Amino acid sequence: MSNATQDKQTQVRNGGQILVEQLRMQGARRLFMVAGESYLPCIDAFNEHTDTIQAVTCRQESGAAYMAEAYGKLTGEPGICFVTRGPGATNASVGVHTAYQDSTPLILFVGQVGNDFVEREAFQEIDYRRMFGEMTKWVAQIDSIDRIPEYVTRAWNVATSGRPGPVVLALPENVLWDQAVVENVTPMAALQSYVNSQQMQELQTRIEAAKRPFLLIGGSGWSTTATKQVAEFAKQFDLPVGVAWRRLECYDQHDEQFVGHVGWSMTDELRQQLKDSDLIIAVGTRIGEASSEGYTWIESPQPKQSFIHVYPDPEELGRVYRPDLAINASVCGFASMLAELTPTKAASWAGLRQQARQAYLDSLTPLTSPGQLSLDKVSCTVNKVLDGRGCVTVGAGNYALYPHRYIQFSGHGSSLASTVGTMGYGLPAAISYKFEYPNEPSICYAGDGCFQMNLQELAVAMQYNLGVVILVFNNGMWGTIRAHQEREFPGREIALTFANPEFSNLIEAYGGKGSIVTDDAEFEQTFRDALAFAETEKLPAIIELRYDSNGIAPGQLLSSIREQALADQAESNNA
Repeated sequence: MSNATQDKQTQVRNGGQILVEQLRMQGARRLFMVAGESYLPCIDAFNEHTDTIQAVTCRQESGAAYMAEAYGKLTGEPGICFVTRGPGATNASVGVHTAYQDSTPLILFVGQVGNDFVEREAFQEIDYRRMFGEMTKWVAQIDSIDRIPEYVTRAWNVATSGRPGPVVLALPENVLWDQAVVENVTPMAALQSYVNSQQMQELQTRIEAAKRPFLLIGGSGWSTTATKQVAEFAKQFDLPVGVAWRRLECYDQHDEQFVGHVGWSMTDELRQQLKDSDLIIAVGTRIGEASSEGYTWIESPQPKQSFIHVYPDPEELGRVYRPDLAINASVCGFASMLAELTPTKAASWAGLRQQARQAYLDSLTPLTSPGQLSLDKVSCTVNKVLDGRGCVTVGAGNYALYPHRYIQFSGHGSSLASTVGTMGYGLPAAISYKFEYPNEPSICYAGDGCFQMNLQELAVAMQYNLGVVILVFNNGMWGTIRAHQEREFPGREIALTFANPEFSNLIEAYGGKGSIVTDDAEFEQTFRDALAFAETEKLPAIIELRYDSNGIAPGQLLSSIREQALADQAESNNA
C-alpha cells in the first residue's frame, strides 16, 4: 500500500472520496457517466484520480451503460457506470439488462435520495432493489459511510465471479456527503474454477468414442490466452468448432477448425451438422433460444446428442439441458487444463470436419441481392480491407446478419454484439472499443433506426477524438419487424416505415466526414477513405448505404416472404 493511500485512510473523507478511492484500489481505469446532482461528491472525487481513472462524459445514460458493458466484454473487468437517480437509472436499465443476458461484468452506481426522505416518493425516488432485482446478480443500497469500501469490493467480486454479470449500488445523498475516517479494503483477486483430472479424462474418453463430435464455444469471460488454448485443443483432436449466436469474438475464424456461427440464420449445412452430431461439447455458452434456434437442433430437457456442458455457474448446469458430463469451471480455468489431454488415436471424423470447413468457406461467397448496392458484397469488402484488424460492432436488426456471415473475426475483442438484441448498442460499443484500442480500426454497423437510438453519442467520439467509422444501412424501415409482419400478415404493412435525415450531413455537425454510397463500385474506396480520415483526424466518419429495401437478409427478399405467406394462406383456406 502506498504512503498516499495510507495517509488517506487516516484522513476524514466524504463518502464520495471513499468510494472513488476504493474503485482506484480495485483497479478501475475508466468509467462512463452522465452527471447528476445526486452523486456530486463522487464527481468531485474524480479530481483526485485523473492520473489513474478516466471519467468519460456521455450524453445519455443508455449510451453510458452500453459503453461500460462493452468495456466489461473487452477487458473482463467490471464496466463502471455512474448515473443519477430516477430518470438516469431507468435510462441506464437497458445496459444492465444487456449485461445480465450477455453475462458481462458491470457495476452501475446510481444516485439516490437521502435516507431521511425515503419511502415518501421523494423527487426521482425509486426502490432500486425492486427495479433491478430481476436483471442483476446483486442490488444493494449503501446506507452507512463506514461500509462503502465493503460494498464496492463485494460488488467487484460478484460482478466478475461465477457467471459474470451486473451489480447495482444505490448511493443515498446523505451517505455521500457524510464524513468519516474509513479504511479502504484490500481487493481480492478474481477467482477461477478448474476441472479435476478425472473429468478431463472422461472428456477425452467421450470425444474419442464419438463419431461426429462438435465443439461449441460462447459466453463471456474469455481471454486471448484462453481462446488460443481452446484452438490448440481443437486442432489436436481435429474438432469442428462453432461459435454461439453473436459470440463471434470467441474464436479466430481463419483457423481451419472453425465451421460456422451457430444460431438464428445459420446455414442449412451447419444446422444439419449439429443435428447429426453424436456429441456436443458446449463451453461457456448456455445455448439459449437464439443459439439453439428455438431449442430445435438440440432438445430440452434431454438432448438426443451426447452432451458435455462446461459452465462457470453450477445453477445453469442441468437447468435447460441434462448433460451427460457437467463441468463446473470458468472458461479460462477449463482452457488452461486442456493441454493435459493428448489424443490416443487419429480422429475418424477428419473428413467430416474438412467438409464442414469447406461449407463455411463457401458461405463467404456473396449471395445474389437486388439493386445496385449489395450488402453481401459490402461486408465481403469490409472483411478484405480490415484483414483481421480491429473490431466490428452491431446493434440489432437484419443488417447485422451480413457482417456476421461474411466477416472472418479474428478472436478476442474483434466483435462486440449484444445477445439480448438491443438496438442502439453498436455506436457506444464502437466508442468504448476505441477508448481501449485507440490505434485499431473500430467499425460500427447500424441500421437507420438502430443508429438513431443513440446517435447523440457521436458527441463523445468528437470530444475525445475517437475515429470510429459508422456504416448506416438506410432502408427507411424497421426491417426485421417488417419481415415478421410479411410472414404473419402479408401485404398489410403499416407503422414500420419512417423518413430519415441526411446522415452524411448530420456527421458534419460533429466535425466528422460523411459519404453516401448507392453502388457496389463506390464502396471500397469510400470505406478506405473513411478509415483514413478517422485515423488521421481522429474524428468519426459515416458512410450512408442506400440500398434496395427488398433485400431483407442474405439470400432473402421481402417480396418472396410475402408471396410465400400469401400462398400458404390460400392453401390453408382451400384445405
